[in-house]
Amino acid sequence: MGIRHNGREIALQALYQIDLRGGASNDELSLFFESFAADDRARRFARELVDGVRGAQAELDREIAAGLEHWSIGRLSRVDHNILRLALYELISMADVPARVTIDEAIELAKTYGDRDSGRFVNGVLDHLAARLKLKEKGEDSNPAKTSLA
Repeated sequence: MGIRHNGREIALQALYQIDLRGGASNDELSLFFESFAADDRARRFARELVDGVRGAQAELDREIAAGLEHWSIGRLSRVDHNILRLALYELISMADVPARVTIDEAIELAKTYGDRDSGRFVNGVLDHLAARLKLKEKGEDSNPAKTSLA
């Protein structure tokens, strides 16, 4: 597992805990991150994600709610909801991460931490949001491994 994948897992667990507890102080979060036997870079990435999601949570939730079809944000499981927040924050705010990587990582988190349908659900919602926000191709043209057929 890569450093960023580990960071995303830690961030998801932190966001889930914050959701359950109704908040967390910076000191509590620092203790939480220190409790993981992970690379410091993974913990720093997790902290960056958690701080970003917390700072933009209202906007992220509005976008998620607008992107749900035949579903309300209140019906989301806490795991799926936090995976969507995390991934949407990454899609919008982290220019160095291609959209397909963000969506693939979110699907993997959903398969690991969600229920049996979470992977498909998260994929569908994020695909819809990425298209609506014109972020589906984010990072693709800067990928040197991608070859052009033109």
